[in-house]
Amino acid sequence: MANREKGVKNHFGVAKFEERAHPRFLLNLPVEYYPASYDKRGMGHTLNASEGGLIIHLRRHFQVGDLLNLKLFFSAGPDLNSVETVSRVMWTEKLKDAEYRCGMKFVDISPEDKDKLTSFLRNLSPLAN
Repeated sequence: MANREKGVKNHFGVAKFEERAHPRFLLNLPVEYYPASYDKRGMGHTLNASEGGLIIHLRRHFQVGDLLNLKLFFSAGPDLNSVETVSRVMWTEKLKDAEYRCGMKFVDISPEDKDKLTSFLRNLSPLAN
C-alpha cells in the first residue's frame, strides 16, 4: 500500500465524491518541474488536470507546502503550447522506489497562461461543444 503524507485521507471500500471548483480531466502530459529555491529541473507527467491544479507523477520527493515551478506542455491543433505556473504541493504519495504522485494547486499563473490552459481543458469536454 502506498504511503501518503498529511493532506490526504485514505478511503477504502467507499466511493467518495468531492465537490470541486473545476472539473478534472485524465491527462498524460509532460511537465517540467523545479523547486522555486533550486534550479535543478526534472521531468514528470500529469495524471490529471483542472483549471486549479494537477496531479503529477515524478521521481523526486517534495514536502507538503513546497512551491514548485511547473511548465506543462500540450498540443492545441498543430501547435505545441506550454503553460508556466508556480504551484504548491498539497499532498504527496510514495508509489515505489523513487516514484511519487503529488497533488498540486496553482498559486501563481499569468492571465495569458490561465486562458491557454482553460481553453485547452474546455475543448476536451464534450459538454463544451
